[in-house]
Amino acid sequence: MAGDRQYSFQTGQKNEFQVLDYILFAGLLICSAGIGLFYAIKDRKKSNTKDFLLAGGDMNPIPVALSLLASFMSAITLLGTPAEMYNYTTIYWWIGLGYFFVILGAAHVYMPVFYRLRVTSSYEYLELRFGKTSRTIGAIIYVVQMTLYMSIVLYAPSLALNAVTGFTLWGSIWAVGLVCIFYTTIGGMKAVLWTDTFQVGMMLAGLLAVLIQGSIEVGGFSKAWERSVATGRINFVDFDPDPAIRHSFWTCVVGGCFTWLSVYGANQSQIQRAITCSTLRRAQLAYWLNWPGLCIILYLCAMIGTVIYAFYETCDPKTYGLITASDQLLPLFVLDVLGHIPGIPGLFVSCLFSGALSTLSSGLNSIAAVLLQDVLRVFCVGRITSETIATNASKIIALIFGFICLGLTYVASLLGGVLQAALALFGVIGGPLLGVFTLGMMFPWANEKGAVVGMLTSLTLMLWISVGYQIHKPKVATFSPISVEGCNWNISDKSPPPHLTSFYTNSLNQSSTLINSTITAAAEMTKEDSYNIMDRFYSLSYLWYSATAMIVVIGVGMAVSAITGFEKPSEMDPKLFCPIFDVFCPFLPEKIRKPLRFGVQYDKMKSCGEMEMDFQDKIDGKEEEASPLQGKVVAEVNGDGSKAM
Repeated sequence: MAGDRQYSFQTGQKNEFQVLDYILFAGLLICSAGIGLFYAIKDRKKSNTKDFLLAGGDMNPIPVALSLLASFMSAITLLGTPAEMYNYTTIYWWIGLGYFFVILGAAHVYMPVFYRLRVTSSYEYLELRFGKTSRTIGAIIYVVQMTLYMSIVLYAPSLALNAVTGFTLWGSIWAVGLVCIFYTTIGGMKAVLWTDTFQVGMMLAGLLAVLIQGSIEVGGFSKAWERSVATGRINFVDFDPDPAIRHSFWTCVVGGCFTWLSVYGANQSQIQRAITCSTLRRAQLAYWLNWPGLCIILYLCAMIGTVIYAFYETCDPKTYGLITASDQLLPLFVLDVLGHIPGIPGLFVSCLFSGALSTLSSGLNSIAAVLLQDVLRVFCVGRITSETIATNASKIIALIFGFICLGLTYVASLLGGVLQAALALFGVIGGPLLGVFTLGMMFPWANEKGAVVGMLTSLTLMLWISVGYQIHKPKVATFSPISVEGCNWNISDKSPPPHLTSFYTNSLNQSSTLINSTITAAAEMTKEDSYNIMDRFYSLSYLWYSATAMIVVIGVGMAVSAITGFEKPSEMDPKLFCPIFDVFCPFLPEKIRKPLRFGVQYDKMKSCGEMEMDFQDKIDGKEEEASPLQGKVVAEVNGDGSKAM
């Protein structure tokens, strides 16, 4: 180790925050609140939902891209990814390749459909395609998903810091929650986008500071990498296709792709941000700018995890009793290697809570949009009589759900590791939503009954699997070995675990054979225990949840549609579908591509340029703003039976 300082595993004591650290953390909250206040004052005369929910529809793609990045690269990623590297292997790095396919699909398959329709809520699409029932169910599922996810995002960093630094748990939860509720409620989407941009900068600054100083402490990153190689943590070649394998190449690339596609392709929070761009091309650019950003944050966190292992190689903090969960590793490491520099731990806390703030603000704004568009304007037609009332209703919704999330933070403590818990939530609840959007956009024969039955069946199945996993947790054979031989037990009231004492008193090289044999034995034991078909069913990797959910929705949806009567593609509105073969195979001759459109009359659809001109007219005030669905609802209220499609 570099320097002459004493670390927690040598002293048995954790470092504490200094006054400057608290000042920097308070500064983050003040800056975030200030941005919201600035836009509330600046746009005080613009009392309409376009400005509050869509930032006026003319945002630059760069802040939109940074907001997209910040929305789900939260404190969960910052805490969970280093813990993943410490506990398991580098096979998780492959998920970065999965991100490429996520952006490809989201930007060129799903986003063009939403953008053509100019919907405020993505669930407006479901009513246009399948009817009001599917829209209501989809909206409810989304609100539940985001409420639970935001609770995890708020609780995880607060708990980690409380356990490691003594930073008050409920004090941090309420401070961060109230500031976020404040600037989201008064500032709307513009405040969310610009605070997200500021918070991404804070996250990157904090991660770089931790990686650089941590590498110095262990003698350089190459030295940390060598130590991970010696213990078998460096592994990029697991190509086992078994879906029960927690992480493999296929699980991370393919399963991870569908997990994150449920976020970027079918999540209201991300879609709503992209639609704030003035053109489809700009929205797609904002998506593509995300890929390097996603990879940078992923790999910075992964590299930090490798350095953390090298630092605690001879004294596992959890076994030693310094922490109670792996998600607390990063805060402990920061205080060990950066605690001697005044203010730097405070910068890291700001980095961590920047991720939480960005996710909370994005989630609250999207929930406000969904409940306004999919509940109030559907079931309270005639009461939302003006834009002022609609905007105020959105603010009240954001306020109420902000406090609901604060009240639900205790639920997060029951979900285990934050990274796996969050991604599993994307699959269990977000997967069925991805499936129903995919069914609607790519299978023109599917009907409303098929969509509703498929969505509910998929949701029920995934909840069953996830609950079964929690009850019958499968053994994980790839958990990497740890050591406590370097812990200073003399100053601690603890002693080494008796059944591991002989193992840890050996040197690392002498232990390698035992390590390998232990892992092999665990793998064999896992296979033997998996003969029961239900255990095998529950052992499905959490990264396959979303793909499984989507397949179930499509399979059940098409089967029910076949039984109840297929839709006729030629009679459907072409704006509701994605000509996927035209998008990805434009080089094919027309005589091949035409039958692959399955009868949908795409030639009747306006070009993207014409639709963007139409929307620009709306922004400029030349047309009354209304989505196709809003026009349909008004027509029904007026009793003229006209259609807006």
